[in-house]
Amino acid sequence: MEDDVAVSLDLRNYELLWPAALFASEGERVLRASNSAWEDRAIWLMTEALAGTTAVTDFEEVPRQTNVTHQDPWTSEPLEGMKTGPDRRDWFTELVNRAAELRTAAAPRPYWPQRHGSGLSHDGTTPRDSQRDFARIVSEFADRGYLVEVFGEECVDDPHDLPDPSQAIDRRLGIPNLWPLSPESWDKETFYGLIEVFHDLVSRPRKREWHNWNSCGWHYSEFHNGPARILYRWKVNQLLREASIEYKLAAEGEDLGRLVAVTDDARSQLVYRALNDSPPDSTAGVRHAIALFRGRDASVDSKRSAIFNLGRILEDRRDLIKDHLLKKDEGDLFHVANRFDLRHRNAGQQSEYDEAFLDWIFWWYLATVELTNRLIASRRPA
Repeated sequence: MEDDVAVSLDLRNYELLWPAALFASEGERVLRASNSAWEDRAIWLMTEALAGTTAVTDFEEVPRQTNVTHQDPWTSEPLEGMKTGPDRRDWFTELVNRAAELRTAAAPRPYWPQRHGSGLSHDGTTPRDSQRDFARIVSEFADRGYLVEVFGEECVDDPHDLPDPSQAIDRRLGIPNLWPLSPESWDKETFYGLIEVFHDLVSRPRKREWHNWNSCGWHYSEFHNGPARILYRWKVNQLLREASIEYKLAAEGEDLGRLVAVTDDARSQLVYRALNDSPPDSTAGVRHAIALFRGRDASVDSKRSAIFNLGRILEDRRDLIKDHLLKKDEGDLFHVANRFDLRHRNAGQQSEYDEAFLDWIFWWYLATVELTNRLIASRRPA
């Protein structure tokens, strides 16, 4: 039998470079592996997700296995599996379980040139450049094998023609000669396009193996784009916030991985609930409406179309709204859409209004969709 052995980790020495939930999720996957290769995967995960080498060093100092065999004095049979102390699996399990307690690695406090300069980067020598910072993020992903699935990798034992990264990007973006990245040559549209393209290209290798021959280096395998895209969005959205760029990569919806307008936390939560809680018969309409409204290039017509789509959903739920609102309130809800130039075009409609009106009516309708989602859910059998 095997006793549970308590582990006590000093988490003050570790800092996360990843979102805690992503580290925990990938760590739990590593722990599900039963063969000896799990240790290599654990080391690779800690190398990626934690700052420095302290965690890996501590992990390697823990015994691999602390199982011992005891002789039962009353029988001739040995008792196997009694633990004398924590082993590496115990140590790593606690680290993963306590991921939410880990500090997030922060940039160093400003140094003298930054404190006395203007808009200097963390190296204290050059002006902050969001395009150059983005190129650095992509380079870090490439160095860790996140582009190998699309771009391939060189090996001295298997020389062959690799795909041309520029062509892979050109096929998606329609702009040639973008690899290697040269951020000083981009205009804004190219920059934003590359942000979206690399979201779709990255894929995390969960396994790596060192190839000694002729110093070939690391080879990567077992790719999965899910965790890679979560990490990519987290890093790029952080860059966009710090650069005061009012866009972010969408984390859900029809426009997943595309740049969308930033909203406050309350409206972001409303979008999340509307996307995830809508009944199956209206999910597509809600997703399409949100994508039309919050797109980086959303026009007045796009916003009108978004409102139209939400209006159709609410029209289908009109009886439900009547049951839970006063009759006059229900009528006012549709009066706005019909009286103004939003749904049915005719001479009697008002069309001279500020675009801010569209924002107001969209969020009002989306909030009503979310409200009716909850009403529908409350009517379902438990």
